[in-house]
This record gives sequence, structure tokens and C-alpha cells, in this order.
Amino acid sequence: MSLALWRNQHTTQYLDDAMDHYRAAAQCAPAGLLQRLQSSLQWVEDAEEHQQASALDAYAQSLQLLDSHISATSSVSSRHQVKKHFPPDLSVNAASCALRLGDVCRAVELLEQGRALHWAQIARFRTSLDDLHLRDPRAEMLVKRFRDLSAMLNKPVQTSFDEGRSVTTIEAEAQHYRDLVEEWNKVVEEIRTLEGFSRFLLPPLFRDLREAAREGPVIILIASKVLCDAVIVLHMQLPIRVQLQITPRELHDLARKHLSNIRHSDGPDYNIFVEVMGSLWREAISPVVTELKKLLGKGSRIWWCPTSFFTAFPIHSAGEYACGGQVLSKLFISSYTPSLHALNKARTYTKTTSDIKFAAIGQAEPSFASWKPLHYVHPEVDEIEKLLPTPPVLFTKLTSSESTKQQALRTLQDHQWFHLSCHGKQDLEEPFNSHFAMRDGPLSLLDIIDANLSGHEFAFLSACETAMGDRSAPDEVIHLAAGLQFMGVKSVIGTLWSVDDKVTYNLVLAFYKEFCKDGTMDCTMAARALHKAITSLANGKDKVPLQHRAMFIHIGI
Repeated sequence: MSLALWRNQHTTQYLDDAMDHYRAAAQCAPAGLLQRLQSSLQWVEDAEEHQQASALDAYAQSLQLLDSHISATSSVSSRHQVKKHFPPDLSVNAASCALRLGDVCRAVELLEQGRALHWAQIARFRTSLDDLHLRDPRAEMLVKRFRDLSAMLNKPVQTSFDEGRSVTTIEAEAQHYRDLVEEWNKVVEEIRTLEGFSRFLLPPLFRDLREAAREGPVIILIASKVLCDAVIVLHMQLPIRVQLQITPRELHDLARKHLSNIRHSDGPDYNIFVEVMGSLWREAISPVVTELKKLLGKGSRIWWCPTSFFTAFPIHSAGEYACGGQVLSKLFISSYTPSLHALNKARTYTKTTSDIKFAAIGQAEPSFASWKPLHYVHPEVDEIEKLLPTPPVLFTKLTSSESTKQQALRTLQDHQWFHLSCHGKQDLEEPFNSHFAMRDGPLSLLDIIDANLSGHEFAFLSACETAMGDRSAPDEVIHLAAGLQFMGVKSVIGTLWSVDDKVTYNLVLAFYKEFCKDGTMDCTMAARALHKAITSLANGKDKVPLQHRAMFIHIGI
């Protein structure tokens, strides 16, 4: 009613009243999460349309309710399906709203709160409370209850009608799961009343998020429905906002052009690739580099955290190749991170101090589906064994005959360093079913989620499409490489699209020669080693074209 009066009379008080009604509806607990979320999203839409001051509050409320609504769904895959019913760009639009209001720190907080929700929820049920137990012995029962409930919520849940399970059984299990979530939330609220734990499992504040930049700046690329921006996050300084010239529509069109090119059956066309990288440089990356040059020297490390359509590009390859102009890779060493929190988490794990357990898993001819043989898998694994320093490396090798799904999974769990050489596939319909092709079946992202890889140091994913992601929901960052980092691997090398077997073999050899040249191995040196290996492919006798070496990226520390 108030909104209708505003549209007729344009009296500010009517518009303010309408937004107050939305706020009340979004906060009305008896209405249920879904109805509150729908009211909050409508609040966002109308506040943005009329440029009303409560828009930022509406975004914050919507992100919180969306998180709560999805967390009440009982399996990882079903959460992904539920999320599809809501705006995929909610977090980037929230960040853009904060940027337009001049609050850069709040923009970063909202972006982190709303992106990669699936990974954040998985992490919640695996949170350690050892610190709480040590600080406050009175909390022993509370800690036990939290761990018990988290373990129950972390178990895989069937939500299908297989094996004759009735609708009544499935509905009862879903209700039981919702009851567990409600009890878990109450325990979390109790934990927050204890000294030093007031922000337990709440979205991190900017002062905590900026710790991700302590080894070098993190550049967040934001593409909302209104504007494209970059935010340079620095460790002990205020973040820098860089307004980009490219519009959301132009970025969308450029991403479509790039994706169409890399999916070509004969591989990406060089001229189109160079054209796209030039446009990306001029319209988006060059203004950021101008700011970075004021802060860093040549050869410094930087981290990219792309959102929305920016996730489609190999940002590290942006540059003016056609006219011999500036190229990003000649200025800085680029890594990626799916979120600031993921990078922070990777830095907290202790480094391997004793012998390094390294596994190389090769699968050249999987027996399921119609995979073509990979002729360089076994030579690749053999060469890695020769290049690794022994000691301190304890080397394990699985050949094609040994690389079953279960054996590979056990080997990954038992070795903090590993190299996978096989076919890889990003499942575009159900990204959590993205997988590595083992002898007897797919080793999926869901399998990796259920494994314990916390504290693992390094993974080289010598396979296709391991860092491609879900193009329909890019801000959920659902791909094999990101999954490994979110699950605990500090440093990961993956691929953005399909790779040539021979090119990969040459890149892998160049990488390990550089990585192990001093007779030691340090996962924090992987980005530099990859950078030098890619450069060597560009300058070697068998010169590899830009579009065939640009797909390799480093994620993590």
C-alpha cells in the first residue's frame, strides 16, 4: 500500500514506510525462512529501483536468510539445486551497492558472506573447537554437543527415491535434518556467549579478511548488474577501489566470445584469444596494474579473486600481444583464490617438517565411458619420480592398472603432496559430480568433499577442466581445484579448459625441474615455478602458442 502511494504521490515518507514494512516482514520469525527470504529479496529489488537508503540493509538481510535457508537442506547436491531458485549475483550486487555508497570494507565483507555458500556451510560442520576447550574447561559439554551435531550434519544424506525408499521416509529424514540444524544453531548461539567467541562462525570482518593479503595484494574483480569494479585488498592499508571502464554487458559479451573460442573442437583460435586478452587488458586489468605498480616491484606475487563473468578468463594472460604492448605475466606472478577466507585458511595450516609423502597417480585408459587413451600419462609420472629430491621425498606411484577410484582416494588421503595425471571433466549440469576418470569409475568432487585432506600441502591436477567452474553459478566456485583448496590443500595447480596431452607433459617436466631445482620442496614456491615453466614453453624450441599454455593456473598460497 505504501509503495503504491509512493508511486502515485512520490512522497518520501510513503517510500520509507514501504521499506520499513519489508524490513519487518524479513525479520518476522514465525513467517518461516522462505517467506522471510522472499520478502527480503523484494525489499532489495524495490530499494534499488527507487535508490532508497535501506538497500544495503536489505542485501545484508537477504544474504543472511539465503544462507540459513540453504543450510536447512540436507545434502550438498540438493543445496546446489535450491540455490538455483535465487539470484546468482546477489553477493556481487550487494558489494556493488556498498561501493556506490563509498564503503569499500563493507563491500568486501558482503562479497565474502555471499560467495561460495556451499563451501562455507561444509566448513561450518568441520570447525574445530580445541581452542575453546583449552580456554574454558566449563564448556566441555557444549563442545561435545557441537561436535556430535556437526558430525551428524556432515554425513552424506540420501534424498532420492532409490532402493524403494518411500516419500514418507524421505520427508521424515528431511525433517530430522532440519531439527538437527535448529539444535546446532542453538548450540552455536550458546558458544557465542563465552568469552572470546562472540563472533564464532559469523561472517568475518574486514580486519580479519585482509590477513589474506599479508604475502601480497588480493585483487577482487566485481561484476554486478550495474558496474564493474576492482578492489585491491592490502594487508595493513585501506583497500583501494578501482572503477573499471568495461560495462557489465561488454564483459558478458567478451566472456561469451572467450568461452565459445576455448570450446572449439580444434582448440582455441590464436587471433580471437589475443583479441579477447587485449580487450580485457585495456578495459579492466590495465587500470588495476597502474595502481599495483605504485605498490609493488616487478616480479612480485599477486592474487586474483574474480567474481561473476570475470571467472571465465585467464586473468594472468591479459595483455596487448597484438601490438607488442604491456603483458600482465611480464610484470607480476599471478595466483588465484576462490575467496579471501580460503586463502586465509590455507595459510593457517602448519608446513610439513618431516619427510614429504608424495604420490603420483596416473590413469591413461579408464575403462568406463568413451575416454580416448592418454599417451603421455605414464612417461609423465615416471619423469616426476626422477625429478623429485630423495630424500626428503617418499614417493608412491599408482599406474593405470592400480588407479581405481578407491585406491586413488586412499592414496590422496595418505599423501600430503600429490600429482594426478588423467582425464578430468567439469560436469556442467551437476558441478559436484565433476570428476577425475579412474580405471573403474569417476573420482568425483563429492568423493573429495567426504575425504579428509585438511593440512595437505600441494596438488598438481594434470587433467582437463579442473578449474573451469559452473558457468551458471560462477560465484559458488564449484570445481575440482577449488574443492581441493576448500577441503584443505594449500597450493593447487589446475586447468581452465581442455589441455593437450603433449603440452601438459612438457609443462609438467618444466615445472618440476624448476620446483625441485634446489633439492627441496616448498608449496609456497609453486606459483613461481609454474610461472617460469609457462614462460619456458613460450620461448623453447617447441614453442607452445599462448592459447595452449594460458589454461594452467595456480590457486592458493
